[in-house]
Amino acid sequence: MSSAIDAGSVFDDLFAAGSGRFVRDDGNVEHLAVHQWAGDTDDVDRHLFTDQCAGPTLDIGCGPGRLVGELVNLKIPALGIDVSHEAIRRTRVRGALALRLDVFDEVPGAGHWSHALLADGNIGIGGHPVRLLNRVRELLGPEGTVLAEVAPRGTGVIRDQRRLWVNGRYSSPFSWAVVGLDAIEQVAEEAGLTVTATRSMNGRHTVTLART
Repeated sequence: MSSAIDAGSVFDDLFAAGSGRFVRDDGNVEHLAVHQWAGDTDDVDRHLFTDQCAGPTLDIGCGPGRLVGELVNLKIPALGIDVSHEAIRRTRVRGALALRLDVFDEVPGAGHWSHALLADGNIGIGGHPVRLLNRVRELLGPEGTVLAEVAPRGTGVIRDQRRLWVNGRYSSPFSWAVVGLDAIEQVAEEAGLTVTATRSMNGRHTVTLART
């Protein structure tokens, strides 16, 4: 029989197993791109994220560290944060600096980061994109930018409860959100940010957000 475990622990299992899925509260299933997250950066990652970083960068929900690892290789100061022990371990194996923190914890360098990354759907962390972006804005320096991956146009904003399914076990439910290209301007505005650039490549989309 499967048993419910907390989301932080099941993310450890997710990265160790290399596969898993989100199960939404309506029963729909989303298979997760764990191999992509755990692999090396590709041309899409570079175009959408690392090529846009020119100063100290905070990777929020860094996972196994492919982006923060690439930034270190480029000699750009960077820090990854994640709630998963396994994610932090793998990021450090890449030679990158990573701490086991929630974005709402006390984050080193708060108010001074040049860039903050919300890759791989991490704009959904906590299920409240406006609250999350308000927090990220607090972490940035005065001229700092957010690079956020968003869903295709027509998605709008979806907020729901999800569970992770890994190795025959469900996590406890947690809140998540999805923000589409058609909705990000309004979400950003409510967080005191504005969209200054949009990039798309191979079916993935990012926006650059700066203070209004």
